[in-house]
Amino acid sequence: MSLSAAMKTAQSSFSNVGLQSAVASKNIANASNPNYARRAAILATASSGATVVDTQRAQNEALLKQNLLSISKSSGQDILLSGLTQMKMMLGGEDYELAPSTYLAKLRDDLQTFADKPSEVSLAETVVADAIDVANSLNNTSNALQKLRAEADADINTAVVELNRLLKEFTTYNDRVRQGTAAGTDVNDALDQRDKLLTEISAIVGVTAVNRTNNDLALYTSDGTVLFETVPRTVSFQSTTTFTAAVDGNQVLIDGVPVQAGDGGNTSAQGSIAALLQVRDYVAPTFQKQLDEIARGVIEVFSEGAGIEGLFSSNGLPAVTDPGLAAVIKVDSRVISSAGGDPSLLRDGINSIVNPGSPPLASFSELLNGYATKLEEPMAFDAAAAIETDATLLSFSTSSVGWLEQIRSAATTAGDDKSALLGRTQEALLNVTAVSLDEELALLLDLEQSYKASAKLVAAVDEMITALLQAAG
Repeated sequence: MSLSAAMKTAQSSFSNVGLQSAVASKNIANASNPNYARRAAILATASSGATVVDTQRAQNEALLKQNLLSISKSSGQDILLSGLTQMKMMLGGEDYELAPSTYLAKLRDDLQTFADKPSEVSLAETVVADAIDVANSLNNTSNALQKLRAEADADINTAVVELNRLLKEFTTYNDRVRQGTAAGTDVNDALDQRDKLLTEISAIVGVTAVNRTNNDLALYTSDGTVLFETVPRTVSFQSTTTFTAAVDGNQVLIDGVPVQAGDGGNTSAQGSIAALLQVRDYVAPTFQKQLDEIARGVIEVFSEGAGIEGLFSSNGLPAVTDPGLAAVIKVDSRVISSAGGDPSLLRDGINSIVNPGSPPLASFSELLNGYATKLEEPMAFDAAAAIETDATLLSFSTSSVGWLEQIRSAATTAGDDKSALLGRTQEALLNVTAVSLDEELALLLDLEQSYKASAKLVAAVDEMITALLQAAG
């Protein structure tokens, strides 16, 4: 090897070590950054020796796609479970002590006691208090449900605004990647940012990425709607200010196509928007329908015949089948002592004297026994409530709690499964892309040895040149 060739080799080695050290240093600096993919300097043999020809970014397309899918599914499941948990808390939590079924059972028991002793005014007052508890439970739960729907609607609006922002930012980095790839420049930092945006988008809506020429990406939703193709598609939504049982929320449109809500306890929703739509448009309205049917049932059970409302009143609602009955049902003030009423009217008839004549009215319990009997008789319920269509009022109210618990239990199990899958997917992806400090420090030690070897080569060449100059005089 000539001295000039030896010097070129040393220079090439110094250049390679410098570039590799810079890459290793950048890896170490970003070791704690979850959105950073490890870089590696790639060496290739050239006429002047080995040289760094590229800086490759660690990636695995299959794992990335699986990770995006897992994020979408886990996000949607968490949103649904959160909504169901809030609904459970409306009913008092684990024991459902605030559920209408709980108060109805107490009303039934105290009504039977009053029927056995119809002359006891204190028992009449107890039954009226139980009836007020039933009405309040229906009112409060219905109002809380509509508040939950309003919150879901507001969250949808927030998610849509955020999605549009992310798509706009995605456009910037996708253009950098596409243009940089075409020009042959380093686009690794832009790729990191683009992948970060993809994960954030996938938490809002299920997304599929299709790689095209020059690393250009096109994005489609899980149901095939175009989300981004060269330019972002418009995501639009009009929020609703006030919710009642009779008010439906607006659709979310992506490129003019409605986003489909999730379905089931193990929800099909991918991303937060689909899950929020499920809570707002299906889960909460179904439970509202169950509450309305319970309210209709108690009005009918305690009616005084021929459609005349008795203990419970629909409070001016045009028909007991109209949505939102549970929010307005109340106990007739004529039997409430604190409102100047007489609790004994529950026994004697609120709208007319049912037991005229002798012996005294206080000895009659016919009307009370009739109420107790109706509570145990099957009734017809609307199939839209998604539970029994032919059951006693008490059985129907208990099934309502069971329906909520069943879907919540399924959502909890699915949530655990999807969270575990997401954890494993993220771990597998990080094993490929994350920076290992041990590996980087070991590489730096190897580079140090390469630098020392090159330095010795330069020193040897220097000695040989010096010797030649001395020999030449």
